[in-house]
Amino acid sequence: MRALSFALIACLGLAAASAQTLAPTPPMGWNSWDAYGFTITEEQFRANVAELAKLKAFGWNTAVIDEGWYMQDPFGKDLKARRYQYDANGLLLPSENRFPSAAKGAGLKPLADFVHAQGLSFGVHVIRGIPKEAVEKNLPIAHSSFHASEAADTSDTCPWDDGNYGLRDNAAGQAYYDSMVKKYADWGVDFIKVDCIADHPYKPVEIRQIAQAIKSSGRAIVLSLSPGPTNISHAAEVGSLAQMWRIADDSWDGWSFAPAEWPNGVLTGFAKLALWHAYAKPGNWPDADMLPFGSLTPHPGWGEPRQSRLTADEERTFFTLWAIARSPLILGGNLTKLDAVTRGLITNKAVIAVNQTAFESYPANDQQTDVDIRVWMATTGTPQQPTHYTALFNLANEPKTMTIVVPVKWHALIDLWSGQRLTQGDATITLPAHGSVMYKVE
Repeated sequence: MRALSFALIACLGLAAASAQTLAPTPPMGWNSWDAYGFTITEEQFRANVAELAKLKAFGWNTAVIDEGWYMQDPFGKDLKARRYQYDANGLLLPSENRFPSAAKGAGLKPLADFVHAQGLSFGVHVIRGIPKEAVEKNLPIAHSSFHASEAADTSDTCPWDDGNYGLRDNAAGQAYYDSMVKKYADWGVDFIKVDCIADHPYKPVEIRQIAQAIKSSGRAIVLSLSPGPTNISHAAEVGSLAQMWRIADDSWDGWSFAPAEWPNGVLTGFAKLALWHAYAKPGNWPDADMLPFGSLTPHPGWGEPRQSRLTADEERTFFTLWAIARSPLILGGNLTKLDAVTRGLITNKAVIAVNQTAFESYPANDQQTDVDIRVWMATTGTPQQPTHYTALFNLANEPKTMTIVVPVKWHALIDLWSGQRLTQGDATITLPAHGSVMYKVE
């Protein structure tokens, strides 16, 4: 058994976010990848949006279609079989056999209108670059005198997605991204997740081109960059161009997948979020990836259809760490099959409020004497009238018992999950294997 005595670190106040700041708080929402992979249909998307709308009061407000909405056959074994759909200018279009409201050139606008009618924001995922077929046919680039062959860098393809060529750092490349983002803006897109751009490989030119295209589009659109881990040496650059960037590769439903380098489990998040914590601020949110909770069915982006393999304690730890570290909170499971345990986690207003309102959060590594225990602190309110929070995590594969020393200057610690109150003096708690607790300081 060990003792923990908490000492507050002086608050470092951040300037209030401008009314014009995109993503003034960590984005919250749902993304289709963890449950549907390439395969989601309009009917399935609408059903999940309807469930997300029921969670809007808790802060969940953005629905994102991940990769594959432009594939006529998402089960196709290769690029040719998947049959990308695109217009006369090489811009991707939703496949009408899966998204019937896209008929007659409507694109994703009817779906965006439906999402907006629920009081939610609408997002899409794309792989950077220009479809290979558009280049092979040398299609004209909309609103310009350029053609696809002038924009494409045919020596540059995504290492793990063969659909597109990268774009050159020239006027034609910028024109293609301008036309792409303008189409999305006209559809009513509020959030664009661009993949194969933040790491393996890192493509700063294309990030800049997309950011410029968003600026020119006339619509406020949040830019999210994937995959990770973004190198921290690029922090200033990505922070100046995007609102979210992945700091880890794909996170899936396990505590740890070591020694494999991919995917990441919950355990990886501790080091990644600690490394990046100082860069979280209004308009800039280091992103530790989605929350693979609940039902990962019918066609998850990785592995067989399943109920999340996270234990209840691991799922709580996953959510607690992402919340106190101010990572974006993006649900990945099938919301039409949301289980009671997961629903209880994602509707805890007190925990979500820490994620959404803290002006600082940090790992309190100087307080650690046990490598299996992690401590995070966060502060909400203002530097003049702060409210403090602390979270404890047990990384061990067995329960850990510890004594919490509540200083005299603190009246009590309130457990945000159970409501349990620890008053002045010493209190003994036991955290289960991979378990956690989050306290509000009174």
